[in-house]
Amino acid sequence: MFYREAGQFKSTYAADMAVFPIRQDRIGLAIILGIAFIGIPLLGNDFFITSVMIPFLVFSMAAIGLNILTGYTGLISLGTAAFMGVGAYACYKLTTVFPDVNIIVLILASGFFSAAIGVLFGLPSLRIKGFYLAVATLAAQFFLQWAFVRVPWLYNYNASGAIEVPQRLLFGIPITGASATPETRYYVCLGLVVVLTWFASNLVHGKIGRSWMAVRDMDIAAELMGIKLLNAKLLAFAVSSFYAGVAGAMMIFLWYGGGEAADAFSIRLSFNILFMVIIGGLGSLIGSFFGAAFLSILPTAMKFGLPALGVPMAGATAEHVTFMLIGGLIIFFLIVEPHGLARLWQIGKQKLRTWPFPY
Repeated sequence: MFYREAGQFKSTYAADMAVFPIRQDRIGLAIILGIAFIGIPLLGNDFFITSVMIPFLVFSMAAIGLNILTGYTGLISLGTAAFMGVGAYACYKLTTVFPDVNIIVLILASGFFSAAIGVLFGLPSLRIKGFYLAVATLAAQFFLQWAFVRVPWLYNYNASGAIEVPQRLLFGIPITGASATPETRYYVCLGLVVVLTWFASNLVHGKIGRSWMAVRDMDIAAELMGIKLLNAKLLAFAVSSFYAGVAGAMMIFLWYGGGEAADAFSIRLSFNILFMVIIGGLGSLIGSFFGAAFLSILPTAMKFGLPALGVPMAGATAEHVTFMLIGGLIIFFLIVEPHGLARLWQIGKQKLRTWPFPY
């Protein structure tokens, strides 16, 4: 009744090929954006914005990057956290060299440095794939994590080895530094995520995205069709690493506010982002948001939500239970629904389109 295509006529090819061809989808997207831009800053407190929403946005950005590489192109990567670290340290160096440039511009520019490193470590992808490519990206993770600690130039020879986030203003409002409010940092993160998600959506639904999916399904057939494998794979590594680099800069400058970044970009973070993509759904942008929401909100809900409801649970116990739930869900989705939460969402929408009829 409420989710029908009846009466919605398309008069152009562009309207027929739209990402959201049904009017209810466009209305739902507008409502979600309205809640994100207006409802959450008005109703959410500082703890909710800092501990739930900003991490969700940061991990969503990183999950989109990994989904472009793994979900759309079929290339496995275990070095996402390292590429995030490259973006964080690149942004830190850029703030030192260009102190008067807008910090948002520097956050986006740091993604290009991460993209260059991603292309460098993506060169073996033309010759190897599968498990061997995963090992190659794992080597990139360990090498870059070692460089974050052993190369003092990256953190400006700071004795503590930590990144010190300077205060930067936008229209006279602090958006980084100790005086930046959670609402301001949230708006910056949300704006970056919305714009780059729109860019990724246009990318994967166009010619480049079709070439990536052809490489994922069968690279030999894609090459016979005229797709240059090296260009397609390196472009996937570059775009994926760009998103990871922007996510890393957001993580340090808009969430953590500084600190020892080398410990933050560990192999554990790489696996967590991979788990987000698996649970959310491979080859789906909305699945990236589902997976990021689940894995970023679940630990906070276990630690603080259950005690608030009267269920006593220590912090260590909540962490162990979280690990058990994540592991069980990964096994469940790999066996029952490999396309993750995004596929369940798609099935639910399809059921609504035919409800109450059984077909």
